[in-house]
Amino acid sequence: MKESEALDRWNTRYAQADYVFGTQPNAFLVSQAPRLKAMGLKPGLTALSVADGEGRNGVWLARQGFAVLSVDFSPVALEKAKKLAARAGVELATECADLATWDWGGNRFDVVAGIFFQFAGPALRETIFRRIGECLRPGGILILQGYRPDQLKYGTGGPKDIGHLYTAELLRRAFAGFDLLHLEEHDSEIHEGGGHHGMSALVDMVARKPAAG
Repeated sequence: MKESEALDRWNTRYAQADYVFGTQPNAFLVSQAPRLKAMGLKPGLTALSVADGEGRNGVWLARQGFAVLSVDFSPVALEKAKKLAARAGVELATECADLATWDWGGNRFDVVAGIFFQFAGPALRETIFRRIGECLRPGGILILQGYRPDQLKYGTGGPKDIGHLYTAELLRRAFAGFDLLHLEEHDSEIHEGGGHHGMSALVDMVARKPAAG
């Protein structure tokens, strides 16, 4: 699919009045609140929400006290993210970007949240994973949830191309240099608007970038 066609498809999807994936944050991300609190939240801690869409996860991170950058391909989605942040009474920085060419920076974020950004095939995914590792500060945490190949039998959300799906072993290899804090494959019910709804084949990971030295 051409980039312009992909953008049109996402903009059209997000143009509806309702929030496609709801306004509540991802449950796995929320479950990591104690881990985030243990970081000793203080002014200046930063978080990146990758492919944040309409902002539900970025807004939640902002409510935890992070200075959040919400990045997405769709300007329509990001306008809805700004409205959601305003309703929640938090600040949310947004940037409209193609993650394939975006300047992620280095040692920039204390937390990266990557929740269901499975538009990326293997080659782009490898690039994104590498750049996540680069943009995290030493000691920073990655929180990631995605669909496994068994999701194709459920059809309750996510891509239809098996090459876009994750396994625990794939994630273990991709972040081999990280300290693995949590890695689990499971089948669970999720309810995130109309976009993700029903029994789902999931994989969850939390990993810490090793401290410098």
